[in-house]
Parts: sequence; structure tokens; C-alpha cells
Amino acid sequence: MIDQGLANIVGAKKPFRILSLDGGGAKGFYTLGVLKEIEGMLGGPLHQHFDLVFGTSTGAIIASLIALGYEVDQIHDLYKKHVPTVMRQKTPRGKTDALAKLAQEVFGTASFRDVKTGIGVVTTKWEVERPMIFKGNVEQAHGRIGTFLPGFGVSIADAVQASCSAYPFFDRKIIRTNDGDEIDLIDGGYCANNPTLYAIADAVKAQKIPKENIRVISVGVGVYPEPKPKTLKMWFAKKYLVSVQLLQKTLEINTQSMDQLRSILFNDVATIRISDTFERPDMATDLMEHDLQKLNLLRQRGRESYASREATLRQFLID
Repeated sequence: MIDQGLANIVGAKKPFRILSLDGGGAKGFYTLGVLKEIEGMLGGPLHQHFDLVFGTSTGAIIASLIALGYEVDQIHDLYKKHVPTVMRQKTPRGKTDALAKLAQEVFGTASFRDVKTGIGVVTTKWEVERPMIFKGNVEQAHGRIGTFLPGFGVSIADAVQASCSAYPFFDRKIIRTNDGDEIDLIDGGYCANNPTLYAIADAVKAQKIPKENIRVISVGVGVYPEPKPKTLKMWFAKKYLVSVQLLQKTLEINTQSMDQLRSILFNDVATIRISDTFERPDMATDLMEHDLQKLNLLRQRGRESYASREATLRQFLID
């Protein structure tokens, strides 16, 4: 989908490029397929071509790695190694422990001071039911500029884990800020599974970038048929699957409502949305997918989604 704001890029100077990445658990493999092709078109690591990268949940993992300088193939290798392990766990504690291990092994001691471009990691405060967004640059602050600290002093590993903590399938994540505040966080998808609106607000409201100079690429995870339990006699499996479907439906509704709100408030900001719908039964999957063959298929579909928009994306980002 291309907003009418695309017309505003003609003659615009010094474009401010935003990359926004949806949440969606294992379906982030679709996102990586899209990004692989965008990186190839641009001819270099994405942090060199985007001024601001926002991500929620699985999008937060990818966005943070991009901001730290990783190339897409490197991120893909990490996803193949870690994501099936996390999603294969049967209990919230097992998933939480595997996610924590992923975060520590992938991000180590990296902080928001280490990023090479603007970053936004979206989480949700459990107690007060409001968003908490970890940022790396004071220019993104909407207030309290005098006390701004990159990522509130929290490590990228902890912020990303919080953004991915899809409660109740994962335990909530308690983080401690540099000021000593303990904050109980859950998945950012509960407030903005599609973080594009937040990213544009940073550019327009905080950084005062003229709308006509902004170009946004918003990448989803695709929409797929719901998987069926192998046998209806497996009561627990059926109940678990219904719970996952409810979570997924909640996140998809959030995604669509956020995009509709963005199109109303910022339809004059040039935006390309990439997130196709796949209706074939063999594409049935959900955010807890751990079959690498299926995940590789999602990545292929992401590359095909790019291909169907290649000419427009090239004009949008290069020409």
C-alpha cells in the first residue's frame, strides 16, 4: 500500500528515512525476507540508509540489530539458531528463559549508546497500561530532555526481551532504570504492534522534520491462515492453539488500527506498507511457529512481497 504522501517526495531535499518493523513472533522471518531485498537494492547495511528504525517484539530484535550495524544475513543466521528454540518451549517459564538466553547471547552488554542510527524499541507498562519506548538519541525525546538517558540506562538485551514478552505465553519482564525505578513490562504489541505512528511522531514532533522530507517503509509479518490442531482429541493442544489465535488476533487488530490511525493523522507523510495476505492452506502458521522449513517459506514470501513493489521502492529510496 502506498499513501498519497508519496507524491510529496518529488523535489524533497535530504529525505529522512524511517524503517518500521511490526511484531509477530516467529513470523519475523517474513520481515527478514523483505529486508534482505531492500538491503540488496540499497547496496549496504540498512543502518547506513535509514535515519530512524523502530521495532516492536520480533521487530524490536531486528531493529536493534540493524541499529547496531548487523547485516540482514547475520540477523537471519541468529533467527535460525535461536527463534525455533524459544518457540518450541512448552511453558511460559521455558519460553522466558530461552528468550532471556537469546537476548544475552545476541546483544551481550550492548547499550543504547552503541547504536549507529536512531532507534525505538516499543514495550508496554503492565501496571499503568501505557507505552514505554526505549530510544538512543535525545533528539527523539518529547519531553524531560534535561534528564534524558539513552534507553533509560537499560541494556538493549533487557529492552528487547521486554518488547518480546507476550504475556501470558511469556513471563512479564521487570527492568531497572538508571534512576533505580523497577518497571514491569510486557510485549510492545499490546500498545503498538505496528510502531509506524510512533516513529513518525518522533520525526515530526520531536525532531521537527518537515513532513514532505520523510519517507517511511513499514514492514509487517504477513497474514496467514490459522493452523489446525492435528487431532481434536488433544484437548490441551486445542485449548493452547485457541489461546495463541486469540493473542494473534489481538495483535493483528492492533496492527490494522494503528495503520488506519497513521493514515488519518499522517496521510501526507510518504509511506509504503509491505505486509501481504496469504490464503493457501499450506501457508497456515502463527507467531509460535518453530518449523524451520515453514519459517524459510515465510522468508521466501517476504522476498516476493518486495519484488512486487521493487520499482516503487527504488523510486522511493534511490531515484
